Amino acid sequence: MALHLSATDILPDDPDALLVGRVWSDVAGGPCPVLCREGELFDLTALSPTMSGLLEREDLVDLLAADFPHLGPLDAFINLGNGTGRHGRLLAPCDLQAIKAAGVTFAGSMIERVIEERAKGDPARAEAIRSELAGILGGSLRGVRPGSDVAAAVKAKLQAAGMWSQYLEVGIGPDAEVFTKAPPMASVGCGAEIGVHAKSAWNNPEPEVVLAVNSHGTIVGATLGNDVNLRDVEGRSALLLGKAKDNNASAAIGPFIRLFEHRFDLTTVKALKVGLEIKGEDGFLLQDHSDMGQISRPPEDIVAQTLNRSHQYPDGFVLFLGTMFAPTKDRDAPGQGFTHHKGDRVTISSAPLGKLVNMVKPCDEIAPWTFGTRALMENLARRGAL
Repeated sequence: MALHLSATDILPDDPDALLVGRVWSDVAGGPCPVLCREGELFDLTALSPTMSGLLEREDLVDLLAADFPHLGPLDAFINLGNGTGRHGRLLAPCDLQAIKAAGVTFAGSMIERVIEERAKGDPARAEAIRSELAGILGGSLRGVRPGSDVAAAVKAKLQAAGMWSQYLEVGIGPDAEVFTKAPPMASVGCGAEIGVHAKSAWNNPEPEVVLAVNSHGTIVGATLGNDVNLRDVEGRSALLLGKAKDNNASAAIGPFIRLFEHRFDLTTVKALKVGLEIKGEDGFLLQDHSDMGQISRPPEDIVAQTLNRSHQYPDGFVLFLGTMFAPTKDRDAPGQGFTHHKGDRVTISSAPLGKLVNMVKPCDEIAPWTFGTRALMENLARRGAL
């Protein structure tokens, strides 16, 4: 079933939000960076043919006050369903940037990673392990500053109980877990189908705030992301992280990057409330929410641990800040927890950022990813945009 959306379904509640993103324009014959203003899209190719280059512009906020070629209403890029419309389709708001992700940055998801590890990928064992950990910790992870003396005391307590884990090491230790979620150009946008590996029997969406960072390490804006995760695969071995995380259409980002300006900045991001809704064709409904105020590491610290003198990103990067929770509501049977079904509609929302909406399908039933960096460069050269 196609996922039909309208502009009012996905845009932020602030009509003056400064939004940039990407679309495939049938008129232009390829991808275009765009400005979204009052539900209308304007072509920013003249400023930069890539989102990576656009976000390098120090004067970008001022430049966007000018007039740009009109591509049409946002509705014309999403009204036909599955992220497509009569004028083209909505793409993830990044292109050449590396797609990075931070793991184990919230207490709730930290516990769930430990449960996956100890359950060895078996969801039937999860609830018993969850109860055991709760008895030992008594909620003592929430508010623990990574690398602090308190964190060291928690570590000692867990080691004594035989419960220390590599996930707790990156969750409350000094070094953040930052990994590559997907190659550049591999993420999908709002309205598109999002993929779960067909062999996985225990998986979930991971609703996250995503930062847009340029090559100088400057955080220029934020958006929403779904870091789809295969809990059974990662639970078998953390060395399978690549297989658990990087599959066809397994990263969704969007709908747009909201640029930082005087009314929206990193302080605003740190206070965001993020909602998750999962609607299944079987009648299943899960609704939950969390807030960025519970993150264990300051976002700017995670950015600094990602880009520094030891590691550069000349095309910039987008950074998933970590999931605030992993759904645990039973779905198929008592004690089995949550896992996706084909046709699930997943909505990740935050009023200042809008809504990221995707439909779940097995990865091998989604159209293969074929338009990569080489194709982008060839397309832009053919259009005379380089």
